[in-house]
Amino acid sequence: MSVRLPPPIRLLERGWLSSNSVLLTGPDDTALIDSGYATHAGQTLALVRHALAGRSLDRLLNTHLHSDHCGGNAALRAAYGCQVAIPALDAARVAAWDEEALSYRATGQQCPRFGFDATLAPGMALMLGGLRWEVLAAPGHDPHALLFFCAEEGVLVSGDALWEDGFGVIFPELAGEPGFDEVGATLDLIAGLGARVVIPGHGSAFTGVDGALARARARLDYLRADPVRNARNAVKVLLKFLLLERQAIALAALPQLLGSIPLVERVRRAQLGLAPEDMAHWAAQALLKAGAARIDGAMLHDV
Repeated sequence: MSVRLPPPIRLLERGWLSSNSVLLTGPDDTALIDSGYATHAGQTLALVRHALAGRSLDRLLNTHLHSDHCGGNAALRAAYGCQVAIPALDAARVAAWDEEALSYRATGQQCPRFGFDATLAPGMALMLGGLRWEVLAAPGHDPHALLFFCAEEGVLVSGDALWEDGFGVIFPELAGEPGFDEVGATLDLIAGLGARVVIPGHGSAFTGVDGALARARARLDYLRADPVRNARNAVKVLLKFLLLERQAIALAALPQLLGSIPLVERVRRAQLGLAPEDMAHWAAQALLKAGAARIDGAMLHDV
C-alpha cells in the first residue's frame, strides 16, 4: 500500500543506482532534496521538469554527498540556476573538488563537479514547500549526513540513515574510523522524533517506523558483532552498483575491475584476506544468492 504524503511533498522514487528525490512545492518556492546518480541526470531532469509542471526549481539540497545522491546536481543547477545547499562539513572538499576526500575516487564512481551557494548544519530550520523542516545530524553511513524532519506533518527525509529494512553501508568503519556507534546514535535520534512517515534515500516511503528501527538495530548488532560482515556487504554493494551501471560484466574482468576500486582493494587486503580472484568469485556468488544478479555464459548480468 502506498503512503499518502502531504500535498506539498512528492517522492520521485528511483532504482538503486540513483537515490530518491523529494520535491517540495509551496506557494512561493520549490525545492528538491537529492538528485540521483550522474548517468541518470537526463532522467532526473525529465522527472523534475514533469513534476514541476512549468514552475522553476528554486533550491536543491543534499542529505549527503555520495555520488548516487548528488550526481544530478550539476545538471539541475545548469538547467534551472537553482541555489544548491550541501552539508557544511563537506564545503571545503566541494570547493576544492577533492574527489579522494569526497569518496568518488575511492568507490570508483563518478560525479560531475558542481558548485554550491549555501551550507546546511544541524540545528538549522528551513522553510521548504511552505513547511518548516529541521536539519539534524545523521552520522554513520556518512559522517556528514543530514536528516530533514517536518514536525508539523511528521515526515522524515532520512537519506541512507534509515530504510524500511536497514540502512546504507557503514563506510567509515571500512576506512578505520568509527561508524557503528554513530549509526546507533542516529537511530536513537530518529526514534525520539516520533515520525509518522519516513521517506528513505532508496525504496518507497513507509510508516511503521518502530518496526523499521527494530530491524535496523538488529542489523547493526549483526554487523558490529563481526566487522568483516560490514566489509563483505560493502564489496557486494559496490559490485551491484557497477552492475546496475553497466548491466553486464565479464566474469573474467571482475578481479581487475574490483581491484581498481581503492576502497574494495583496501577491504580485500585489510579485512577479507582473499586473493583478487577469490574475492571476485565470492562477490559474484553473493549477488547470485541474493537474487541480485545472474550468470549467462561468461557474463554476470544485472537483474
